[in-house]
Amino acid sequence: MKNTNQVNSEQKIHKLIEVVSELRDPINGCPWDLNQTHLSLVPYVLEEAYEVAHAIREENPDELKEELGDLLLQIILHAQIAKEKNLFDITDIIDIITEKLIRRHPHVFQNKAKVSIKEVEDSWEHIKNNEKPLNNSKTPISDRLKVKIRPQPSTKAALIISTRASKNGFEWEKIDQIWDKLYEELEELKDALKKENTSEAEAEIGDVLFTLINIARWNKISIEDGLAKTNQRFLERLKYIEENIEGELNSQSKKKLEKYWKLAKINLKH
Repeated sequence: MKNTNQVNSEQKIHKLIEVVSELRDPINGCPWDLNQTHLSLVPYVLEEAYEVAHAIREENPDELKEELGDLLLQIILHAQIAKEKNLFDITDIIDIITEKLIRRHPHVFQNKAKVSIKEVEDSWEHIKNNEKPLNNSKTPISDRLKVKIRPQPSTKAALIISTRASKNGFEWEKIDQIWDKLYEELEELKDALKKENTSEAEAEIGDVLFTLINIARWNKISIEDGLAKTNQRFLERLKYIEENIEGELNSQSKKKLEKYWKLAKINLKH
């Protein structure tokens, strides 16, 4: 028997689905919503996902609640568009993820075994690979990685590639080797820039970033969180400078800007 909270949740989700359906109504709907396609909504899905991540990092429950709602809207919109084309609907989405969770957690839904986090991760990967086998492939690791990183930003893709390669034995023996590799790549980047070879420089800066990501991985540091914190610090310091100068930023001398940058570091304590 369902409790009151379950009934209320189902009613509210059903209400949201109805609202989105009305927004997509061909006669009385909203022209903006009617103009959307799976492809046109891609930027909004990504934007809302990043907004959710930001709210989590800020530890702001009110903001997180709102941003999760915005992300949920994107899912409902995609489901509605697919339903109109007789492809699938929201119930199909729910069925697929429910079945997947049960199938990939046999220790919970089948044999009720106590397992470690590593055993869970290994089991998940094994089950996932069996779901989509690469028949007769001589390069299964790289083939699977190509598929996995396709939707990922480059920094995330680099981490995925490095982590998977290391699990299969393709790994440095000690951290000093990665630092040596970083210094080597930096020198190669400098040489490429001196030659004004844009294509080569892009390749070399990619090598530098890939190596830095591996340094972060070895030390269990999140490169995404680290860069997000740097962005926030820079904006806070920039705001401090703007608040303490007279006139526009671009009208100030480099010496004056450097002075206020140092003051910002001192007064903001980071």
